[in-house]
Amino acid sequence: MTFTTVDYIIFVLLLVLSSGIGLFYAFSGGKQRTTQEFLLADRSMTFLPVALSLLATFQSAVAILGVPSEIYKFGTEYWFLGCSYILGLIIPAHIFIPMFYRLRLTSTYEYLEFRFNKTVRICGTLTFIFQMVIYMGVVLYAPALALNAVTGFDLWGAVLTMGLVCTLYTTLGGLKAVIWTDVFQTFIMFAGQLAVIIVGAMKVGGIRQVWHIATENRKISGINLNPDPFERHSFWALAIGGVFMMLSLYGVNQAQVQRYLSSRTEKEAVLSCYAVFPCQQVVLALGCLMGLVMFAYYKENDDTHLQNLPSSDQMVLYFVMDILKDLPGLPGLFVACLFSGALSTISSAFNSLATVTMTDLIKPYFPGITEARATLLSKLLALGYGLLCLGMAYISSLMGSVLQAALSIFGMVGGPLLGLFCLGMFFPFANSVGAITGLVAGLIMAFWIGIGSFVSNVKTGPPLLANTTRIPDTGNLTTAVMTTLLTSASTKRSVTGLKKFYSLSYMWYSAHNSTTVIIVGLIVSYLTGPMRAQDVNPRTIYPVLSKLLFFLPKRYKEKLNCGIQFSTEDNDDSLQHPVMSEKSCNGLVNGDVLGEECKETEGTCGGFHRSDGGHLYVVQETSL
Repeated sequence: MTFTTVDYIIFVLLLVLSSGIGLFYAFSGGKQRTTQEFLLADRSMTFLPVALSLLATFQSAVAILGVPSEIYKFGTEYWFLGCSYILGLIIPAHIFIPMFYRLRLTSTYEYLEFRFNKTVRICGTLTFIFQMVIYMGVVLYAPALALNAVTGFDLWGAVLTMGLVCTLYTTLGGLKAVIWTDVFQTFIMFAGQLAVIIVGAMKVGGIRQVWHIATENRKISGINLNPDPFERHSFWALAIGGVFMMLSLYGVNQAQVQRYLSSRTEKEAVLSCYAVFPCQQVVLALGCLMGLVMFAYYKENDDTHLQNLPSSDQMVLYFVMDILKDLPGLPGLFVACLFSGALSTISSAFNSLATVTMTDLIKPYFPGITEARATLLSKLLALGYGLLCLGMAYISSLMGSVLQAALSIFGMVGGPLLGLFCLGMFFPFANSVGAITGLVAGLIMAFWIGIGSFVSNVKTGPPLLANTTRIPDTGNLTTAVMTTLLTSASTKRSVTGLKKFYSLSYMWYSAHNSTTVIIVGLIVSYLTGPMRAQDVNPRTIYPVLSKLLFFLPKRYKEKLNCGIQFSTEDNDDSLQHPVMSEKSCNGLVNGDVLGEECKETEGTCGGFHRSDGGHLYVVQETSL
């Protein structure tokens, strides 16, 4: 099973075209001369490319390898995850996106400063950076490792090529290049998966025969209504627990929120969230169908080699090379599909990391930095994170089975971050002490369960597969990496005590950890003195309780809102500070601290500002 010349040509074309898109945006339009253009595509994107970019980030290489393996081994129960997409996208579209967009954020974590204080913002930012840095090397190394094991494709040649190409177009072309390469790569992913499904189904006798074989062998799952949270997959775990996993990605993850913020209007941002819903269902269906085709094919053919593979991450590539070996070009198309998933995910990580580092950790402490220097520094940050990704890929290769713990850590961070944002948005009396304490408690709980589960599985049974891409249970960027790294699904064992606790279904992880943050945060806020209504900006609160209990009398709803008065006017800007002069405010950008001269002069800046500790911070880019 080796690549032909045609396969190599198709694979190289993917890399060349991806680089070409980056170069095009580096030398066209505004040529990435401002931070707004480099980090937010000048807030000029329409909903369709944003939606496809959201999808491409979601559909990582580990999902392309993992979902078919999950279906092959355990049946179609995982397909019910599609039910969680409904609320998982409606809630961000109507709560998170409007709030973030109206605040005109660049970094999601700016919200935490507007709602709490700078310390909470920095804690959120550092947690996100820790999360993404761990994941970057893994998502680069994992598909290259699987490809090398099955096809003999040079391992480090693939790692270096992908890493450098991705770094090149992200550094030169900014977010606009990332989004448009995501669009291109999305179509490559669709084409590669469709090619495998069509050819595989034809070899079996058609898709109807595939379904018949799967039904006969009980691979078509019914609805499992078992409410046991320790059940690996049930309807409740997939449909409800999946909502929390979706929210941790589409609601508060910087890589996705940054795309909403690049939209030219709030309506376009909301539309992008709705447009990605049918695309996600198609992607989920393609992954599941590929798994069924793979099962049907090997049910009628010798599957000895497949069963002898050292890890399930190699199953899909082995199957692809097996059925497409007589069709030059198609193996190359699928490998391009696989690497498209990796490129889209990694480029999103580079760009989002550069954004939060620049916006949250540099600009607030160097308010006098010029726009040209800030833009150059943003590009250098993207380049630096790209090189760090290659370093992390090398570390990944040395870690062996310990790498599974690193992968688990990434997935465990998403739930606590979601809980932190929900604590701020939905509970007006929560204070900064409660927020930080809740985040720490959520992370401790996540690490306790995750690492405890990992250690327990190693001690009580055969270790989880050492190769890094055994991740068959979810395509979610935020949680894909923890799927079966934390729960061994090969055999069911009767366990009690802490071991039972460690066997909590991975689908409940985000819900459990985010709930921990909220409960601890509320208790600590109450004990340390709730925030006063006059200290909370209404623009940072979503009155969820009063909206859900809309039938209550007004006085009771006011109590639920903790005395905060919400304006009924859409254009009410409670963050606005009205006295600015054209000279003083010209060119100010997100995070700048306004001096006394700017505060006292007459005129208007036309943007939103927030007072904090005697300083005014710009929270919307302004230009006159």
